Amino acid sequence: MDETPLPAVTEQFARTIAPDADDVIAEMDAKADREGFPTVGPAVGGWLRLVARMVDAERVFEFGSGFGYSAYWMAPAIPDSGRIVLTEIDADELAEAREYLGRGGFADRAAFEHGDAIDIVDEYDGPFDVVLIDNEKHRYAEAFEAVREKVPVGGAVVADNMIEAGPLDFEDVRALLDGEDVDANETSRGIAAYLERVGEDPAFETGLLPLGEGVAVSVRVD
Repeated sequence: MDETPLPAVTEQFARTIAPDADDVIAEMDAKADREGFPTVGPAVGGWLRLVARMVDAERVFEFGSGFGYSAYWMAPAIPDSGRIVLTEIDADELAEAREYLGRGGFADRAAFEHGDAIDIVDEYDGPFDVVLIDNEKHRYAEAFEAVREKVPVGGAVVADNMIEAGPLDFEDVRALLDGEDVDANETSRGIAAYLERVGEDPAFETGLLPLGEGVAVSVRVD
């Protein structure tokens, strides 16, 4: 998509009122800009920290952590006795995540897991108060299925890239959700399948946060 469907003023204002970024986050932002690495960005990062505080999160699980950007934003909201599980298929990125969280003083509350997040989550009993889904878009629904029973009432599942994600076509996603038969790509079909899955789950209520590339928030209510 050439232009974001999200209003720029919303993103700008969210960045203005977000928690201040420390030197490590500033370095991570610079790395992302320099290398074109996709992160949630500071507006969504600050909001993720707020969500973790709102639900008094003690345990967090990430499906796809990259070099630790979103985990670093959430880490200050996790108590010393808590745990945030980072997962990443790329060993070098996971090593960078370990370094960044270590420099921020958060490594003691983090677990760094190398491999497929959907396999790794089976190794944890939970519960997870906050779950971030940011792995392969066509596997979002699979990730949700793998973790939903480990999310307690009041916990939140957050999924990034609902409106933008490389080849994602937002109009195709909307058409698929409306039941239309369109020739959509794998990414668009994956996002549509995820939104349909969480939207139909009676145990969760879902809304869209219009920041970054679009974030779906599903809260367990039953």
